[in-house]
Amino acid sequence: MGQLKRYHPLNILFDFWTLIKSTFFIVMILFVINIGSEATWVKYGRIIFCAVIVLAIVSIFYKWFTQKYAADNVSFYLYKGLLNKSERTIPYSKIHNMQRRQTFIHKLFGLTSVVFETSMSDADASIKFEVISKKELDDLETKIHHSDSMEFEETDETDPAVKQEPANRTVHFRPTRKDTVKASFTSLSFLVLIPIVFSVSSDIKDIFDVESKAKEILMSITATWWIFTLLIVGVVILSVAIGVVRTFIKYGRYEIASDDHTIFISKGMLNKSTFTISKDKVQAIEITQSVIKRVLGLAEVKLISAGSVGEDEAETNSLYPFLPMGRAYAMVSEILPEYEVTPEMHHLPRKSLWVRLLKPSWLWIVATIALVYFKPPVLDIEQAWWIISIGLFVIIYALRILDYVNTRYVLNEGFVQFKQGSMQTTMFVSKRKKIIEVEISRTRLQKRFGLSSVNMVNRAKPVRHTSIEDVPVTMGNDFHKWYVERSKEIEIE
Repeated sequence: MGQLKRYHPLNILFDFWTLIKSTFFIVMILFVINIGSEATWVKYGRIIFCAVIVLAIVSIFYKWFTQKYAADNVSFYLYKGLLNKSERTIPYSKIHNMQRRQTFIHKLFGLTSVVFETSMSDADASIKFEVISKKELDDLETKIHHSDSMEFEETDETDPAVKQEPANRTVHFRPTRKDTVKASFTSLSFLVLIPIVFSVSSDIKDIFDVESKAKEILMSITATWWIFTLLIVGVVILSVAIGVVRTFIKYGRYEIASDDHTIFISKGMLNKSTFTISKDKVQAIEITQSVIKRVLGLAEVKLISAGSVGEDEAETNSLYPFLPMGRAYAMVSEILPEYEVTPEMHHLPRKSLWVRLLKPSWLWIVATIALVYFKPPVLDIEQAWWIISIGLFVIIYALRILDYVNTRYVLNEGFVQFKQGSMQTTMFVSKRKKIIEVEISRTRLQKRFGLSSVNMVNRAKPVRHTSIEDVPVTMGNDFHKWYVERSKEIEIE
């Protein structure tokens, strides 16, 4: 076991900053907005708040003093507690991915944060370092890599379009300015100005009586067409500029790279985050396309692993959300040569459509019963309830038809590939040896039409269930036989 040591002292500062952020609004209410109040709830609220703050501060120092860790060439060793001590040993082999994150405050001190995600399912499955020096983190990464017997050898450069980096790292993609502009439109980030305008106008309206003045100004603007045109053009330009800047801040310095054993995905200008995963830890690949992305020929490729991948902006397991479709397929082959994405797939038979149309929609049935009972008037139309019911029926069954059209599947030796979805399509690709469970089921309606449903389970957080419904029963049988062959491929860790 390596040397036992405490976490970085600046953890205390970061915990203080977290405490300040979480209590900011309470401080504003108790000590600013109600500064001169003698109300009972304010008095007792201040006393309770001060007591809680004191306990929180003591807890921050106690946590830093009692929590320690060590790392050798095989495992992490985590210790915490003073009276009730707990010890945990986590082998490096259990780590599925690593997420670096460097906020503006981290940059000021030349530090970073990291989360090592494991395949364990308990509450303490993640190993977190809120503050750690870059040198120490690099040393930990080296130990983890060497524990998997990863050898970093020189390889020849076969593709002139692929840039070689030090340490045998190949950069597969860096977005250009054109990619950033296209991403800002695809993500609709330029629409961020609309809620801001409405929010500001609402606040002004609460303070000043501007409705009558606004009408006068609007009438004068619309009366002069060129002023109105300039105003619209100015708003559009400002919206686009805000969208591009926002996208650039979020996806700036985006980079997808890999070496012989590891994939690296980094992004962010102000807050930089990096997702690192061993290639053999990738459980599956997910390729999604929204309606806009399908029109523009773009796609998002995500790597599915048994470890968590973060939340919101910290989620960095995506191979850039706005990749051209052809480039997305090619990049999967470049980064993960063992995976295959097959463009040609089998469509569902026509009888699958009839099964989907014959299934009752409980959402429509319940909504229609409620509409018949309440008969709510909409836009002063007394009979609007049956119009809403018909509209809901058309939407539900139109989505079912679209899902039927988009649903496809293929078994390709050691791989399975499912694609489905109505408005947004998702293609799921997994290796046979990464699937831990399969289930073939049939409803009474499916039996009448000679169809079945296939469900497979992959390791992920939470466990990933992927199913495809209304496939021919022969495909279900073939899938079961195909999965049985997994026993020849699995390796005991």
